[in-house]
Amino acid sequence: MPPVRRLTAILAADVAGYSRLMGADEEGTHERLKAHLGELVNPKIQEHRGRIVKNTGDGFLAEFASVVDAVRCAVETQRDMAEANAAIPPERRIEFRIGINLGDVIAEEHDIFGHGVNVAARLEALAEPGGICLSRVVRDQVRDRLDYIFEDTGEQQVKNIARPVRVYRVRDLGGAANIPSPPGLPLADKPSIAVLPFANMSGDPEQEFFADGITEDIISMLAGWRAFPVIARTSTFTYKGKTVDIRKIGEELGVRYVLEGSVRKSGRRVRVTAQLIRADTGHHLMAKRYDRDLTDLFELQDEVVTTIAGAIEPELLKFERDRIAERPQLSGDCYELYQRGMWHHYRQNRADNIEAQVYFRRALAIDAQYAQATGGLSIALSAAASLGWADNVDTHFEDAYVLAQKAVTLDPRYPNAHFALGLVCMWTRRSDRGIAAFEEAIKLNPSFAAAHVLLGQMYLYAGRPEETIGLAEKGIRLSPSDPRLFIWLPALAGAHYQMRHYAEAVEAGRRSWSLSRNWPHGLRYVVAGLAQLGRIDEARAALDDLKKFDSSLGVVEAGFMRTYRDRAGIDHILDGLRKAGMPEG
Repeated sequence: MPPVRRLTAILAADVAGYSRLMGADEEGTHERLKAHLGELVNPKIQEHRGRIVKNTGDGFLAEFASVVDAVRCAVETQRDMAEANAAIPPERRIEFRIGINLGDVIAEEHDIFGHGVNVAARLEALAEPGGICLSRVVRDQVRDRLDYIFEDTGEQQVKNIARPVRVYRVRDLGGAANIPSPPGLPLADKPSIAVLPFANMSGDPEQEFFADGITEDIISMLAGWRAFPVIARTSTFTYKGKTVDIRKIGEELGVRYVLEGSVRKSGRRVRVTAQLIRADTGHHLMAKRYDRDLTDLFELQDEVVTTIAGAIEPELLKFERDRIAERPQLSGDCYELYQRGMWHHYRQNRADNIEAQVYFRRALAIDAQYAQATGGLSIALSAAASLGWADNVDTHFEDAYVLAQKAVTLDPRYPNAHFALGLVCMWTRRSDRGIAAFEEAIKLNPSFAAAHVLLGQMYLYAGRPEETIGLAEKGIRLSPSDPRLFIWLPALAGAHYQMRHYAEAVEAGRRSWSLSRNWPHGLRYVVAGLAQLGRIDEARAALDDLKKFDSSLGVVEAGFMRTYRDRAGIDHILDGLRKAGMPEG
């Protein structure tokens, strides 16, 4: 029979933890699954006028002419499975995860294919054990026809599906038994995180202390940042040595993110891995591996902890900004307004900078003592003034300075408040105070990558470029995929330029410019460096790009005057720019 296209409701199901169940009892698991399918699932699907398309080893794929029948069948199947599992120990239970989508499929006699099937499979993977996830089109079709609660979990980016999928969980009402949902804590208002005990993979019991030490130090470091709630060691270490379900942990601890990892020692080498996971979906946001020599155990531990912790913050907070930006707005939530402001700030253009300021001011209108929004507004004003986006540059810088001082007063242990103060001091020739502010930010958060870079930049402006390179490279090493990398690279470019490493200056500046055409600071070192290398045609082409951003080059020159204390450094840059064709000012 040739394949045909048709619109159908697709139900995809698999067994949660199937590999674990098979590993513990292969024959018993196979027999129990076979019995559930034959005695419960297949009759239920026939009762609701569906058909099993195929069995998939640990699950099945079914289709229904009616989407209402598909959802009702899924709910009743999960209800009956919960009853069947009631007397079985949790570690031996077979629990289905079900995803339902409505879509156009290519149908053959013993299989169906197409985008609609792929989406159903991704929804199945998002479902909790014993739970059901629906696409938006399914929810819209059945919401007024079935007496269930449909819980909106937001848009989810899923594997091999180009666009995010809006996902709904079914919560059963209207005469049917509730689908079991493990008791848990409500999610914290901020993006809370739990650090699970790192697993010792060495086969050497003596390495337990090292794995535990890594875990405890990460918890302490994250807690010290005060950027988001961190679950205490006494709670997370209850999971030590256990096979865990990340989504279940998220519910039990009320956290949005989980960090897990492992430690393996072989001879004089140690490998540490870490994965940052979104608890409600199980999606991996970050996975890193660190291989080090075991020369000094405590020094190694500090290095790995600092690197892991530095990688977590930008990944986690960027994901949180994007998540909030996609949600409907909640006007009364200061934290959400602050994160919306940061989302716009990181886009680094004039329109988004204005939007960022609006959100920070709205947050402060609700709570004038909110240190995060106070520091955020200071940073946004400094950015606007330094990039020529402000009508009155001096007023913007002065307002930014007042706000940064206030943020430090409101919360002296908030690293970003000191960072905001250091930033505005950098642009207003308050060099000593700026250096002290960045140093305090690093003291409070040793993994504060941006503070390391800008502290290095302060030394550049003070005529000490050799100190800049080490600090800038450390900051970039702490967060190598940071969305602010284009802002940091000009520090390296400037230091190399002042040390007459012109080729390295051009490389770093070009990399910055390639990452963002709204941030010209690296480009000025490209122009000057190429000119100093005698590559005048290339320098002039780069100068044309710089003029597109700043036609008179007034912002560029004013930026040097505002930041450099070292007049010889300014003259050196201007010499390169003029060789490229910049007119005398």
